[in-house]
Amino acid sequence: MSYGLLKGKRGVIFGALNEQSIAWKVAVRAVEEGAAITLSNTAIAIRMGQVNELGKQLNCEVIPADATSYEDLQEVFRRSQQVLGGKIDFVLHSIGMSPNVRKKRTYDDLDYAMLDKTLDISAISFHKMIQTAKKMDAIAEHGSILALTYMAAQRTMFGYNDMADAKALLESIARSFGYIYGRESNVRVNTISQSPTMTTAGSGVKGMDKLFDFANRMSPLGNASADECADYCIVMFSDLTRKVTMQNLYHDGGFSSVGMSLRAMATYEKGLEEYMDDNGNIIYG
Repeated sequence: MSYGLLKGKRGVIFGALNEQSIAWKVAVRAVEEGAAITLSNTAIAIRMGQVNELGKQLNCEVIPADATSYEDLQEVFRRSQQVLGGKIDFVLHSIGMSPNVRKKRTYDDLDYAMLDKTLDISAISFHKMIQTAKKMDAIAEHGSILALTYMAAQRTMFGYNDMADAKALLESIARSFGYIYGRESNVRVNTISQSPTMTTAGSGVKGMDKLFDFANRMSPLGNASADECADYCIVMFSDLTRKVTMQNLYHDGGFSSVGMSLRAMATYEKGLEEYMDDNGNIIYG
């Protein structure tokens, strides 16, 4: 159902890869709500994924860009304003990747060059994105900038590795830039802390299936789906949330406020035998 919440607005969506992507679902919902958008991802992601198909479906331009590159980001905002016919009203940052996670390096055995890449791609790219847009005066007054994050920024989540550090940095950037951009241009900057979601990136996290199940059992409303996250993003892009900024907004079915649920206690009682070695020691790595 469409409510016309984004009628006449222009947006840029970073990070759509395939139909599992939250960014993909946000793009579809944004157009349904009346927005005109552009899509952006890396050249290799565009070749390997299905972004061009989404562009055809939504009749929007796909702009290849490395979100860690100032020059590429400048081209995204320049071209988007040209194609869409004016300043940008909303931006979604849905970008995250950890070489350490991909290589199955544990947190106490990180490769620091890989850590640098994790932080640059997953968090510093958000700063570069906002800084580039601000210097170009590309965001309209009362615009909305969003990034997707996860609770591992605040709490230790097994297997989330250095992505937890990246998400903590991401949320800090939203607060710091939210103050500056809000004060100067009435642009708001927020993060949405989403439930574990079986996207292509999320599925690469060690034990993601168990984490997904645990969060679902702990949450009184259950895990929030990618489609439901897209709906929340649309509300945050709309004029209904003009006074919301510098916030980390939990969208997790209540998981972030629960200590221990009955379902989780019952599951815990089953024991940890499957995670023990021959000597009865729990294997955490």
